[in-house]
Amino acid sequence: MRVLAVSGSLRKASHNTALLRAMAEEAPEGVTFTLFDGLEAVPPFNEDREDHPQPPGLARWRNALRTADLVVFATPEYNTTIPGQLKNAVDWASRPFGEESVLWGRPVAVLGASKTGYGAMWSQADLRKALAKAGARVLDAELAIPYAHRVTGDVLRRRAGGYLADVLDAVKVPAR
Repeated sequence: MRVLAVSGSLRKASHNTALLRAMAEEAPEGVTFTLFDGLEAVPPFNEDREDHPQPPGLARWRNALRTADLVVFATPEYNTTIPGQLKNAVDWASRPFGEESVLWGRPVAVLGASKTGYGAMWSQADLRKALAKAGARVLDAELAIPYAHRVTGDVLRRRAGGYLADVLDAVKVPAR
């Protein structure tokens, strides 16, 4: 199983990236876990640029999605919603809309961490909605990490590992 992990935060000391790294440490044998590090290189969505050639950052993003059996998105919450660069990447991935989209039918999971007491719940809900509209198969698994700056590594690994076990159990991936 190939899991692509995408952090919606570009910050070096991101709590969401740390959450995904903790999840990778807990990945069982047979699961390849890749943390996508090119979100910042995905250009702003522009319908005029949909035709080939694709900008390199966009081509890398779409290829990473295309080769994943499961995509796990970890989102912070900026002004009660999805960070702009993450929403932009979802917009690009949704095009062309329909079965040709790299998100169409792809299993995705959404979780989040924040310094607030809400654990990025609102941005998670908005991201789930955007992914569902784009045609992804949004898994019914939730993990919110409130007060992420206070959570220890052991607790983070345990919660991330439990979440990963739940989403892996929920995904039935046909052989590619």
